Amino acid sequence: MDYIDYYKVLGIGRDASGEDIKKAYRKLARKHHPDLNPDDKEAVKLFQQINEAHEVLSDPEKRKKYDQYGADWKHADQFEQARQQQASGGRQQGNPFEGGEYYSYQSGDEGDFSDFFSSMFGKNAGRSRQSATRFKGQDYRASVTLNLSDAYKTHQQTFTVNGKSIRITVPAGIENGQEIKIAGYGAPGVNGGPNGDLYITFVIQNNTAFTRKGNDLYAQVPISLYKAVLGGEEMVDTMDGKVKLTIHPETQNETKVRLKGKGFPVYKKEGSFGDLYITYQVQLPKNLSEKEKELFKELAKEAENKS
Repeated sequence: MDYIDYYKVLGIGRDASGEDIKKAYRKLARKHHPDLNPDDKEAVKLFQQINEAHEVLSDPEKRKKYDQYGADWKHADQFEQARQQQASGGRQQGNPFEGGEYYSYQSGDEGDFSDFFSSMFGKNAGRSRQSATRFKGQDYRASVTLNLSDAYKTHQQTFTVNGKSIRITVPAGIENGQEIKIAGYGAPGVNGGPNGDLYITFVIQNNTAFTRKGNDLYAQVPISLYKAVLGGEEMVDTMDGKVKLTIHPETQNETKVRLKGKGFPVYKKEGSFGDLYITYQVQLPKNLSEKEKELFKELAKEAENKS
């Protein structure tokens, strides 16, 4: 019978608080529960030690005995004293989980406490804590790829997780990398516990000419030199159709205009949209005819005379 360092089993220090012990136990119990590690004898053994460690360290009286005698457990007198104290009605620690979710396990002899535990606290110590109770199932994670044009409108999306088809409503305005939770669509619970949850991460691919920054959209619109100089009208694309813009005379290259409410929808705020920012890119003419070149020369002379 080897000495078992319960603090090491839970990965905590000897000065750990009751809350520290509870958190460490919850984390390890979820990870090493035998029902989630079938046919793994080491998981059964480790889970037994985790339960033992929690059984002892979460009970102030047992923890005191363990801290005092644990390393010297072979001393018969001390074990006898521990057994007598247990027989006289040692206090049982209550369930540390709200709602009755206590992660214990029992499966024949594999659920027994170790000889070390029995020697120190008696063979029946902790038996009332060994009955199997509820354990939440594992969470699932999945990713869904959408085009930016699809994310612009609320729509239905169907996908398959572990052979199970799931249909959800994707709200307009969902962000790239955004994660949503679908409760109860994870792994089945253990011993009648609740199912785990499904977490879906959305990957948004840009299949448009727009750049998205939050709820705002950005686009570059080419206009001719003549229209930039003289003014005119230009049809530009938005996510929900075309709009006509008025180009003012002498519009400079890189001029920016804002189209209010023509950006991306705000997530879960129906009727709310960001803005669309248009940057004009003035295009210089190419393949000029001789007549056009002469006209530009005249314009150049006129500009020189003005200066």
